[in-house]
Amino acid sequence: MPTTNLRKLRTNLNRRKLINSGFAFLGATIIAIAIIILLGLTLKMAFQGAERITPEFFTSFPSRRASRAGILSAWVGTCLVMLVTAMAAIPLGVASGIYLEEYAKKNWLADLIEINVTNLAGVPSIIYGLLALGLFVYELRLGQSILSAGLTLALLILPVVIVTTRESIRAIPNSLREASYALGASKWQTIWDHILPYSFGSILTGVIIGLSRAIGETAPIITIGALTFIAFLPKSPFKSEFPFLSFEWLQAPFTVMPIQMFNWVSRPQAAFEINAAAAGTVLIGMTLGINAIAIFLRYQLRKDIKW
Repeated sequence: MPTTNLRKLRTNLNRRKLINSGFAFLGATIIAIAIIILLGLTLKMAFQGAERITPEFFTSFPSRRASRAGILSAWVGTCLVMLVTAMAAIPLGVASGIYLEEYAKKNWLADLIEINVTNLAGVPSIIYGLLALGLFVYELRLGQSILSAGLTLALLILPVVIVTTRESIRAIPNSLREASYALGASKWQTIWDHILPYSFGSILTGVIIGLSRAIGETAPIITIGALTFIAFLPKSPFKSEFPFLSFEWLQAPFTVMPIQMFNWVSRPQAAFEINAAAAGTVLIGMTLGINAIAIFLRYQLRKDIKW
């Protein structure tokens, strides 16, 4: 090869390496700036509300007096709504992803469904609130209840769970399926015993993202009629008589943490802003707690799998 061509080749390689290094540096800088800003805002909120994060803050109902106001009804309502959301969205989303990826025929109808599911992941949350208001509250007559709120948020995160499940299953190599079929396993046995254990860690990532989004949503919850001030708790899901479970709490009125925060920041007194900062810190803690549980489960599942 002539010397001139070698010089051109080296020049092109050096230029590409320089561009790659510059792009990597730019990306790392942007990420660092975003993390610093987010961490700064979070720490500022935590320091502002730290004085109100006491046991009484968790065990007191909202009050017109900022010093006596608490988040008991808000955090209980958030936990119950998220419980309904998880119980509705995770099984349905995972089952839908398995069907679309493993059982559905690869034709124009499957492509149409895939496009629509992907597009639904970007629909504004207020649209889901309007849909839930017409379907769950008026048509199915579920009322302005915890059940309606949980199903609304389940619809909101369902596309994320479906897309993540499909991508996780698609990442499993076909050689694993072929080895299972060669040993005489059926399609469902292959999915249940091999595909899901290897892909469930990635599926949990989608569940984490969905639940983290749902726990902070306000617009769809307000649309279906969540209360901004509530001084009572739903009935307990447990009872002393057989069958020891009660589902009356599903029909109870509710409020959630984001709505409680919105109620406090809309008040003119500065003391309520401190309460809102404390509630925001607790909400972030709840989100991180959900993420920590999911990450722990994902780690345990991956540790038990033999590659």
